[in-house]
Amino acid sequence: MRITYIGHATLLLEVAGKRILTDPNFDTKLGRFLPRVSAPGIALGALPSLDAILLSHAHADHLSFESLEALPPTIPLFAPAAIAKWLRARGHSNANPLAPGEDVELGGIRVSAAAARHVGARYAVDRWRSDANMYLVDTVAESLFFAGDTALTPGTGDLVRKHIHERGRQLDVALLPIGHAPWWKFNFRRGHLTSDDALSLFERLDAKVFIPYHWGTFRHVTAGPHDAIVRLREKLPAHARGHLVRIIEPGEAFELEQAQTA
Repeated sequence: MRITYIGHATLLLEVAGKRILTDPNFDTKLGRFLPRVSAPGIALGALPSLDAILLSHAHADHLSFESLEALPPTIPLFAPAAIAKWLRARGHSNANPLAPGEDVELGGIRVSAAAARHVGARYAVDRWRSDANMYLVDTVAESLFFAGDTALTPGTGDLVRKHIHERGRQLDVALLPIGHAPWWKFNFRRGHLTSDDALSLFERLDAKVFIPYHWGTFRHVTAGPHDAIVRLREKLPAHARGHLVRIIEPGEAFELEQAQTA
């Protein structure tokens, strides 16, 4: 298993001979005014051939129409049902709905979906497009969890519990977003993980490795691109599982050897 951090929520997952891209966004700006501060770890034109795309929700930092339109239209794309319907109406015939509780087989890999706690509508008026997914990518020998964007709730880890823990297995990799907001942004944790929340979820998932994302890519209105990762780094020395956190910069990859998954 090999995981390359391209930037923000865009990761290249190489599992069991398949390549899966999450939330592709290669834009130079987020909206009109928020610049990208680091180049994509892999240029869009330099991506290897892909077997699938996983889209978690419709927010502009996760769903880039420009990036999707630059990718081959033959790559199967899986998204929440309302988002898949929207994409197909826009000409993306490769978009397929994957609702919470459903799964799809990709040549020896099972991708399962669960609902995230995140209002993922693109615009303020399109609440019918607010669904957000989390995904579990699982083979007989390897497993990883991609959380998209989510808050920490009592049920956040149920997908892993059902498919991994209850079958006597341990999750290999937890891919979790980290965010930071000023104290006055009191509703931030209703739809996002702070560094503390991500570490708590890491413990709950009992993963062998935690790889953080959603940092180091875009400058946001209320937070800098590195605020969240700085705070996470500060917490790791005192955390019981801090030595199992793997922070990879855009363009870097982490490889989990087969022996580690046994």
